[in-house]
Amino acid sequence: MTEFLWPVRVYYEDTDSGGVVYYANYLKFMERARTEMLRAAGFEQDQLREQRDLLLVVRNVELELKQPARFNDELVVKTHITTMNGPSIHFQQAIMHKEEQDKLMATATIHIVSITASSWKPVRFPDDIQTELKRVK
Repeated sequence: MTEFLWPVRVYYEDTDSGGVVYYANYLKFMERARTEMLRAAGFEQDQLREQRDLLLVVRNVELELKQPARFNDELVVKTHITTMNGPSIHFQQAIMHKEEQDKLMATATIHIVSITASSWKPVRFPDDIQTELKRVK
């Protein structure tokens, strides 16, 4: 499947007392990239909830921190869907330095499940969204 790239700059508020990106903020950067990937495919999460009774929720995250990013670094979040079946989507994501893309800051495997907003029960991920996500670059 295709790779989606999303730029991120590290702000002061993203760093901890040691001057490096606080670990939870890598997850925020990745969340934003997945949201932007969905948006690039033509879908807004609030509209999916309102019009289709559909929510996308994180079920599992495996995050590996490689090296620290610091204030004002320009980063790129690379997002790649590895599998989509039933209610599940599995993402591989990596955060790297914009100028040195072989310099990995963090990697993650993230499992997302689609559920109904009204009952919170798993529901098959819609075919039209799957098709459009496969086209996003």
